[in-house]
Amino acid sequence: MQALSPHDAQELCTAYTKQSGSNFYYSFLFLPRRRREAMYTIYALCRMVDGAVDDPPPGSNPLEVLATWRQEVSAAYKGHPTLPVTISLAAHLKEFDIPEQLIQELISGVEMDLTINRYATFSDLYPYCYRVASVVGLICLKIFKTQSPKAEDYAVNLGLAFQLTNMLRDLYSDAKENRVYLPQEDFQRFGYSVEELLNQQSSPALIEFMKFECARARSYYQQAQDILLTLPAADQKALVVAEIMRGVYSTILQKIEAQNYPVFGPRARVSSFQRLSIAAGIWFKSFFTRPVAPSM
Repeated sequence: MQALSPHDAQELCTAYTKQSGSNFYYSFLFLPRRRREAMYTIYALCRMVDGAVDDPPPGSNPLEVLATWRQEVSAAYKGHPTLPVTISLAAHLKEFDIPEQLIQELISGVEMDLTINRYATFSDLYPYCYRVASVVGLICLKIFKTQSPKAEDYAVNLGLAFQLTNMLRDLYSDAKENRVYLPQEDFQRFGYSVEELLNQQSSPALIEFMKFECARARSYYQQAQDILLTLPAADQKALVVAEIMRGVYSTILQKIEAQNYPVFGPRARVSSFQRLSIAAGIWFKSFFTRPVAPSM
């Protein structure tokens, strides 16, 4: 069987990303073609790896599927991948210096969901958030081609903010799947239990718990913004797509807060029109606003 050409493999990754309806898709539209295609490929890879655990095909063994993904990623770096997404990845590696270790660490993060469904402390949760979210940000930096080492701190903080926002938005639906990511020490601190969560019991304790967790997420958005302002002008421009994502995800967090923490209601969402409006606004602003010069 003849392997797909890089062009055909890219077409499949692009179609997969477009069909996903992800928040990320709207930010990718503002990238130059080659970088946009690379992001489509990385997004498709991340979603497919995640799907091996979150939505495994009937009869599959997620651990074995992840092992296959590890092998395919290594094959992409050695020049002989066999799957469409890794064929496309191999082509992009000729232009973008993405370390294999980052992608393998992402797989390790997804793999944690197979063995861990509770985190005692935030220190315990941090490595998971770093692997499944911050690492993706570090991969993106290689595609955006930022130059300052400080951009890595920006990506790490923004990834943590995104992941915490997801956990807050999906707190109840994750719990129904026996995954409670937010720290057990925080449940205990505010006097709210996982059992009450599963029984859909609202209480002042739950509201205080959510306020605390939202404040933590917001602090990471703020840290990312503070770091952005210290970066060279060229890097600030290069990170416009990441800033679009910050705009979208921070809006989700705002909706959770504005709706008084609807843990058991519909998920907080940003409409397609609003996502596109946020993206366009941040993109245009980047062209008409002088980047903040880093302090000496």
